[in-house]
Amino acid sequence: MKALIIEDEVLAAQSLQKLVSEVAPETEIIGILQSIEESVAWFGENPMPDLVFMDIHLADGSSFAIFEQVQITCPIIFTTAYDEYALKAFEVSSIDYLLKPINRNDLTRAMNKFKTLVNNQSFDNQAITSLLQRFGASKVYKSCFLVPERDKLIPLATANIAYFYIDTKTVKAVTLDERTYYMSQTLDDIMVQLNPDDFFRANRQFIVSRKAIKDLTIWFGNKLSLNLLVKIPEEIIISKAKVAEFKNWFSK
Repeated sequence: MKALIIEDEVLAAQSLQKLVSEVAPETEIIGILQSIEESVAWFGENPMPDLVFMDIHLADGSSFAIFEQVQITCPIIFTTAYDEYALKAFEVSSIDYLLKPINRNDLTRAMNKFKTLVNNQSFDNQAITSLLQRFGASKVYKSCFLVPERDKLIPLATANIAYFYIDTKTVKAVTLDERTYYMSQTLDDIMVQLNPDDFFRANRQFIVSRKAIKDLTIWFGNKLSLNLLVKIPEEIIISKAKVAEFKNWFSK
């Protein structure tokens, strides 16, 4: 049996690969992909695997964007570190999920479900369609975050945020009037709560607001540098692999 892993965290992918080899040694991991763009290209050039392990949140966006560009006809086992609001959607579909950190018992359960579906020939791609519809219908994005200020928690409106960034392992939010606030969540956690029409995950260090972008500088190697209307601690670089996605987002 051939399986594909789509996971942008190297250690998480390696850990899952090792666990799969222990729980289901008959499974061959034929590839590990780290982004939406890489995954879309892979499915366009390779035969369909028997199974896909897919992280819901990749560095360049939600993995559900992959389904908008290619047709995947094999079962999917999703992995997620959060999104607990969505777990009920998985429970009523023929798609399984693994909550990170993934353990042996959960993986065994998921693999047993997969084998049952295959043996009964009961896997139906309509389950994916239904799941995507439920996500789209139920998704409510953050209008504000509660952030600490001295001895209080105050509301910080997302409409006033210019960017989020990681500074020595601490996540900070900088507003359009250049005030800085400390965030208790990771950039991954924050990104899935933001409206993707308004915010873009530029790289592993930055999430930027559309309204904060002044213009773009073309860099060597077909990269882009973002120039914002506010001060930034370092240059915000869009990699060559994400330039097309960024341009599509910014030109909407």
